[in-house]
Amino acid sequence: MCVDSGAKNVMYANVFPNQPHTSFSYLPDVNNLSIQINFRKNINISSFRYTILEDDKPIVVNQSIDREKLEDTNAGEDEELFSSTSLGIFSIKGKVITVLVYSIEKPQDIEKSVFYGKPIPKAEILAFSKRTETAKGVDYSWIKRPKRKTDLTFTEKDDQITIVKDKSAIDYLYYTSIIDKRTEKVIFQSTAWQYGGIVDKHEFIPHIDIDRSIFKKSGDYEIIIQPLIKWDNCLDCDISPQEIEKHVTRHTLSITLEEENYSKKELIIYGLIICAILGAIGGAFLTYIKKKEAKKLAQQYKEKEILGLQLSSVRSQLNPHFLFNALAGIQNLMNKNEIDNANKYLSKFARLTRNVLDDKERTSLTQERTLLDDYLQMEQLRFGFGYEIKTEENLDLDNIEIPSMLLQPVVENAVKHGIALKNTAGKIEIAFHKNGKNLILTVTDNGKGFDTAQKYGGLGLSLSKNRISLLNSIYKETPIVLDIHSNSNGTKISFTLTDWL
Repeated sequence: MCVDSGAKNVMYANVFPNQPHTSFSYLPDVNNLSIQINFRKNINISSFRYTILEDDKPIVVNQSIDREKLEDTNAGEDEELFSSTSLGIFSIKGKVITVLVYSIEKPQDIEKSVFYGKPIPKAEILAFSKRTETAKGVDYSWIKRPKRKTDLTFTEKDDQITIVKDKSAIDYLYYTSIIDKRTEKVIFQSTAWQYGGIVDKHEFIPHIDIDRSIFKKSGDYEIIIQPLIKWDNCLDCDISPQEIEKHVTRHTLSITLEEENYSKKELIIYGLIICAILGAIGGAFLTYIKKKEAKKLAQQYKEKEILGLQLSSVRSQLNPHFLFNALAGIQNLMNKNEIDNANKYLSKFARLTRNVLDDKERTSLTQERTLLDDYLQMEQLRFGFGYEIKTEENLDLDNIEIPSMLLQPVVENAVKHGIALKNTAGKIEIAFHKNGKNLILTVTDNGKGFDTAQKYGGLGLSLSKNRISLLNSIYKETPIVLDIHSNSNGTKISFTLTDWL
């Protein structure tokens, strides 16, 4: 693009993890905009079409490229030869110009460039809701049109909080973070919005479901919703922090954890009793304390041992669940007379079996990646989908350990229930990355999705949830948070291993 020579505050080429084919340029002080399109020389230009929208109204529809107006240019560090042409000059002040480009050979792959010449609106929080377990399932308590501060009390039965935002055409622009105001640490971040439900007559509203376990203590937490704009990726910037703050929505949640308050009250009473006994019986109480501490440690050890046995029980259920599905895959290939693929499947299955039956509770990220790679290669022989396992360079895969087979049941669900019927169009992406001291593991597929509120008969996800609950009972300081987002375009499941690194 080209803009007015005197224009300031040109924030260009912003991209978003939840919109992989969208580029967003924020041009608040630009009057006129010239848009140019470039093609590599080896591209079949005649197959491309473009549509231009002005404020969502089409002004050019499915237009082919005028080859007579193409000019040769050099671009990039390798001096690759390009062909380029102008799509026109547009008045952008107070408007939104959107360019959609696609090839008729792959019409589903649309590249979208958005040129935004209006002030970006501030997100509005429409409501909060708290989900509570009941005898009949779950119930929701709503707080609509909240003010700048909201008081929320969590009981032991409350397991989730939902933040509801107003709907706009640029929802993908906004991301949400939650900060513990005592420590100023970010305890939650998300760029994904779910859609569904009705609040104040707003249908299919964007919302985020958050596990209440992120709130470790009573106190104030700040919710921040803001555009994911690279403010520093700017030509001739003249934007102050005060100006950026105009685009940011802040809301304070004052959280009260009832079970925490109860334990504090018990602690005070217990302390008074200790003081009274100490004053009455003096030295004899020291012996009593030692016996009581020994009994308490024994009880804690016993409880931990019981939890460990329960964990082993859950994991022992995962093993036959995996092996049964794998054997079904071999039988399927043999029934189709695909003997070569069945043999390849068996060779992968042999190494997988050794790893799966290994009784270690923890495994390194390297070993987990190898297990997932073997499993996905094995299932590729049956279904033909594509997959990718991404890891950040700054992660020490050999020395970071996680609970063994943490991701495998989720990956198995993604294959079996997500992309099995899509064949080569199916895609699975697994990512390992760090966020501060948190280790985040994600599994994403482009399958048909599922209703996250509904209970299904499959064992994989159910066993994973039970196992995480037991692990969190043992490792209370480093809990694992499971986050599931699913719609008709696919499913993303995240495991956040808090303070794991």
